[in-house]
Amino acid sequence: MGYKPKVGAQMAAPNVIPMADIMLVLLIIFMVVTPMLQKSTPVDMARVNNAREMQDADKDDAIIVAVTRDGTIYLKNTKTSKDDITGQIKDLIANRLDKTVYVKSDARAKYGDVVAVVDEIRSAGVDQLGLLTEQNEQQRRTPPPPPNGTGSPSAAKQPTGVKHSKA
Repeated sequence: MGYKPKVGAQMAAPNVIPMADIMLVLLIIFMVVTPMLQKSTPVDMARVNNAREMQDADKDDAIIVAVTRDGTIYLKNTKTSKDDITGQIKDLIANRLDKTVYVKSDARAKYGDVVAVVDEIRSAGVDQLGLLTEQNEQQRRTPPPPPNGTGSPSAAKQPTGVKHSKA
């Protein structure tokens, strides 16, 4: 007969402590990285009914100036002053073919602050200026049917909203 060593009892429950450690590390990584993924300064933009879509404003190299509720000015994600913005925009648009700058301001920002920023941008030699807004959410209601029962089904369709507007 051959020698057969005695085998101890096998562990029936899985060890979840290493898995919990990995999950906590992943949670910390996501908590640190998520704020860095934000593209620009959050402002509560004005809502309009007749907006036009501006897809170029969503590009990574778009020049976006944000004016917050308290009048703070951000060029891309960097806080700047009104006096410095002209020179900074001149530097950014110097070697670009598309010299469009987009302005997004908080709906509750002072009108004078926004006008002063627009004047500074215009003095930097900007060709086009885009004012970013949000489309009003329209309630989709179906109109009552015509009295005689004739009518085209396409007349009941509402237009879809867009995200940005250019003035």
